[in-house]
Amino acid sequence: MNNPEQFLKAHIEKVVPLTDDEAAFIISHFELKTFQKGQFIIEEGNEVSDVNFVISGLVKLVYEDRDAKKHIVSFAMEDWWETDFQAFYTKSKATLSLECIEDTIVYSLSLQNFEKLCSEIQKMERFFLRKSIAGHIGSQTRILSFLTSNARERYEQLLLKNPALLQRVPKSSLASYIGVSRETLSRLF
Repeated sequence: MNNPEQFLKAHIEKVVPLTDDEAAFIISHFELKTFQKGQFIIEEGNEVSDVNFVISGLVKLVYEDRDAKKHIVSFAMEDWWETDFQAFYTKSKATLSLECIEDTIVYSLSLQNFEKLCSEIQKMERFFLRKSIAGHIGSQTRILSFLTSNARERYEQLLLKNPALLQRVPKSSLASYIGVSRETLSRLF
């Protein structure tokens, strides 16, 4: 990404218009961070200080159960937001890990700066409300797909909604995301 500031500004302006002064003020509250493939942005058991807007790269949000089996909760690529939202908003320890699948650049926003932006610029409160609503809808859709669809149907839904993921995500991660083993995924498709 040549200009992360312009990328973030354009992302916000898809929801709310910004003046140049507002954009500069907003961007000043973010911190640009770079991570390498395989590096963790968030690790289970640690505090979650930021919500992350992906400028470039790809990350996966992972839950590890008591049997040490890893479950992929979500993927996030360019133009998406990701964190362990429960830990971020409640200032508690992470129950999820956020791992880079590719070299990744994010704009991180602390809870303090998130709250400051929302209180000082009403447009940002509206922006984050819209993003939260979209996230809730996405989560409900994913939960319902597990309750009502078989593995093949979940894979086909993934193909329709996020075809770019199929080129960028290892098959083992795709299998985990749709809730099957790598072998089952290979047999089905």
